[in-house]
This record gives sequence, structure tokens and C-alpha cells, in this order.
Amino acid sequence: MNHTFNYSRRDTVSVNVGGIAMGSQWPVRVQSMTNTATDDVEASAAQCQRLAYAGSEYVRLTAQGVKQAQCIGDIAKVLRADGCNIPLIADIHFNPKAALTAAQVCEGVRINPGNFVDPARTFRQLEYTDEEYNAELDRIRLALLPFIALCREHHTAVRLGVNHGSLSDRIMSRYGNTAAGMVESVMEFLRVFVEEKFMDVVISMKASNVVVMVEAVRRLVDAMDREDMHFPLHLGVTEAGFGEDGRIKSAVGIGTLMAEGLGDTIRVSLSEDPVLEIPVARKLVDYITSRQGHAPIEGDYCVGYNPLCPERRATVEVDGRVGGTQAPVVIASYRPDEIGSDAVQPDFFYSADGLIDGMHRFLVPLDCWSGERNAYPLITLGEWDRCPASRMRFLQLPATTPVHRLEFLRGRTDTVLVITPVGKNIPGELQALTHALDMAGINCPVIMRNTYTDSSNEWLQVKAGSDLGAVMLNRRADGIWLEDPSINNGTEVVRYAFAILQAARQRISKTEFISCPGCGRTMFDLQSTVQAVQQATAHLTHLKIGVMGCIVNGPGEMADADYGYVGAAAGRISLYKGKQCVEMNIPEQEAIERLVDLIKQNGDWREP
Repeated sequence: MNHTFNYSRRDTVSVNVGGIAMGSQWPVRVQSMTNTATDDVEASAAQCQRLAYAGSEYVRLTAQGVKQAQCIGDIAKVLRADGCNIPLIADIHFNPKAALTAAQVCEGVRINPGNFVDPARTFRQLEYTDEEYNAELDRIRLALLPFIALCREHHTAVRLGVNHGSLSDRIMSRYGNTAAGMVESVMEFLRVFVEEKFMDVVISMKASNVVVMVEAVRRLVDAMDREDMHFPLHLGVTEAGFGEDGRIKSAVGIGTLMAEGLGDTIRVSLSEDPVLEIPVARKLVDYITSRQGHAPIEGDYCVGYNPLCPERRATVEVDGRVGGTQAPVVIASYRPDEIGSDAVQPDFFYSADGLIDGMHRFLVPLDCWSGERNAYPLITLGEWDRCPASRMRFLQLPATTPVHRLEFLRGRTDTVLVITPVGKNIPGELQALTHALDMAGINCPVIMRNTYTDSSNEWLQVKAGSDLGAVMLNRRADGIWLEDPSINNGTEVVRYAFAILQAARQRISKTEFISCPGCGRTMFDLQSTVQAVQQATAHLTHLKIGVMGCIVNGPGEMADADYGYVGAAAGRISLYKGKQCVEMNIPEQEAIERLVDLIKQNGDWREP
């Protein structure tokens, strides 16, 4: 059986982190990070206990310097005295001395290849000869050797964590701020660990841009496979944001990769109390891994498909509305009066009222609702022969429909396929059918119709985000039809569909907020600040705005934001236009007004 569309975990080595191992022979682990000041031992220990009680299997704490690294050791003593044995992982940026200290007192240490040896990025273009570049690699090796020795001595695991936007000037000058650059940044370090036969290593490739994050992880696995490396992966969408957007964005990125069998530990990064991250992560793990042993899905990729960085499936454009170069559409099983007038409206509404030309079911465009004779019929295969002529018809099919039954569609320009899943592996089924269609020369547009039941809002965000998001990220569909009868609010369900398209960067319908989850480095109250920035700018649907708690997370990790609001010091904010700091250390109480002024000065403001 070909395994292209079937779920199974990628084989990895086992890595021991404080007695809780991770890797393919173990369950996918869930973790989080504290947002207390690390040198506040009592508060940090209390939050670690809350996270452990909530189900976090590891906890990460920031260590800006040697003092904070030592404090993690003190936090561990408090926890162990209380009978809490959760492994603690130190998070290091720019400070190898802190990493050396942490290696002696923590169960794990995260270092960032972008700033562990190379100086802080300045986004300068550097030129190196091959000899000079190789000399830089020798410098990296020499800097890593004492760290590796300490980790070996103290049985400390290592996470090599690369973030998009925190690459060094050296890497960006040669590879750009790209997924390929992220991969090379970590592979330089990983080769040293392999040469030294130190294998307790986990790798993460994170970005706030879900497309970049997914591509980077895929490229990393491809690079490791070529060099016979099999290290576990930590998955996360960094700066995912707040509320439903943060949950959906995380589900799209993490769920897409987990559906491909990747990921051995995950973190859902929310700009909220870190305890709230755990149930979201647990839902995601439980939902994806529940498809283990599903009914086999036959098929393979069509010729020319690049699974590392997919291009949009080539389809015909039907009646100027669906397919081709049109933006992916959203269909709703509601009437217009059931969706808030101030909400983003779907492109089509489902109607089963009345009888038109012998047909009972229609999809009505938003601009034609008042006259349903402008509607398009929704039919099954059995109704095809008696369906009246129409500029567009929607043909609903189970995802397991044999393609030989659809050969009559070859060359048609009036048909959109509405595909419904049958088994547990929803993205596998949907993608297998679209590849089979391509191999058969059938280029009709495809809409995914997924119906979920007995869901809470958070469950729907996780399920739909991971299922529909995977297909949209792989660019295999031309639209989404999301349903959940257990959720009565049509506005919310439609909003989730648009959020999935936005997370997959397939259709932008609102302002994109890139906000970090907060940690001990954060310089302001993150949750209230994110909400205040959103209130002031949420109507600017053409912009991406970053809200970062400290200079470590900004400007680099809000790499593709148009504007940035970054904590500079206690009560002080710096504002960015792109990666350029344009106002430094302004009082926090003036910062949002000054951000609005900055947007206006650059001609990007629109009145609500």
C-alpha cells in the first residue's frame, strides 16, 4: 500500500527530557512556557505547578542571563520539594554563558542557532568567500563543544529552535529570510551534534506565517532524511495570537504537519494565560492521533506536484465565481439574516426551500439572494441527467468516489465538485481524490464540505482548522463549506471558515495580528494590550500588525508584519514600520495613538 495519504508517525530516535521521553515510540507530548519573571522563583514555581496540573508535560522558562538560568535551578528545587517533577527547559537567546549555566541545572536547554554564536541580527547584507564562510562554521563548532560537553555530563537534552526572522545576518545574506535559510541555520548546528555523537536533540522550526512554518519543517525533514538523521520535532506557530484566531492558526499549521506524521511534541502559543494553551494542544493531539489505523487511502501525488512547497491546483474558472485564479470561496448553510450584517459575508448560501426546474437544493450567490432563479443547483451523481442546463452546477460526491465514474467531467467548464469526507482521515481523503482527478485530466474546481457534530467552539476550531487548513495549505481546493449543527451561531461558523483561509494565506479578510504568547521578558500586560491594539486597528484588513512583548521577539519574529508594537523597557514601547524602528521608548500610555498616527503618516490608514 502506498502511504502518501495515510496517517502514520515518522520514525525518530528517542530523546530523554528529565525522565519523560519523546519520539515516535512515545505519545506526542504537550508543553507550554511560563510568562512570569524567571527570577521570581515563587511565582514561576506556582505557574509551573498549574501547567503540570493542566497536563503540560514540559515547561519552558526564559533565561535572559546567568542569574535567570540559576533561578530555574531554584524553581526546580521548589517544585521537587512539592512532589512536582515536571521537566524544566531553559530558553536562551544571545547568551551562551546562560546556556552553560542552564545545562547544569535544567532537564533541557533551548538555544537559537540564529543568535547563539552569531551576533544579533541587523539585517545587513554580508559578503563571504567560501573560505570565510567555512571559517564561520568552524567558529560555531568551537562554541558548541563546551555546551555539548556539559549537556552530556548532566544528561541535559537540547532543543535547536529556529524562528523565522531571527536568522543571523550571515545566514540571511546567503539564503535570505526563507524556509531554506531556516533549515541551513539548524543543519549547521545539527551536524556538530552528530559529529560529537550527542543525540538527545529536538528541533523546532517556527514562524508566525503558517505557510513558512510548514514549508520549513518539511524542508528540514527532507534535509535530515538525506543525511540519515532522525531527530524528533517540536511543532508550533510562534506569535499565533489571541482567541479563536490563535487557536485556528495553530491548528492549521500544527495540524497540517501532524497529519503527515510529523511532530513529537507541540505547543500552542497563545497571547493568553499559558494554562489555556494546554487543552487546545491536547485536543489537537487527540484528534489527529485518533486516525491511527484508519481505512487505507490509495493513491499518489500527481505528476509535477511539489509536496515541500505546493502550488495551487490548476482548475477551470466556472462562471467567473469559482476556480481558476478566483480567491477560494466560502459557502454557508445559513440564510443571510442568520449572519451578522457587520460580519464578513460568505460567497454562497445553501437553500433547500421550494422547487426550481425540478431541483430542490441550490447554492445562491450573495448578490443573487433576492432572486433564487439566479441560484446554482446542488446535485448528486444520480441527479446529473435530469439537472437543467446551468452556467454552473455543484456536484456533491463522497471523497471515496472512484475517478473512473467521473470521466464524463473531463473538459467541462460548468461544474464545481463538492467533496464530502467518509472516514477518519479527512485531509488524506480529500487530497487523494484531487490528485486522482488531476491524473485523469479532470480540472473541475473542488469545494470541501465538512460537517462536524457535537463540537464546542474550541473543538470546531481545532478540527476544522487542522482538516480544512491542511488541504488549503497544500492548495488542493477552491473553497470551504463548513457546518456544525451543534453550534447555532452562523456568524461564528462562517468566521472560522474565513480564519482558516487567512491562516493558510489563501484569502485575507481581516487585519492579521501577530502577537507573542508572552514570557518573563515581556514588558507590558500582553492580553490587554493585544485587545487594545485590535480595537484600534481591526478594520485595517489590508495590514499585518505585530504586538511583541520584548526586543527578542520583535522585530525579527514579526518578520512580515507591516507595523510593529514592541516592548522596549518597563512602560516604554518602540514602534516599527516593517523591520525599521521609527519611534523608540515612547510612553506606553501614548503608544496606541502614536501607532495610529504612524499608520496614517504612511498612507495605510482607512476610516472604519
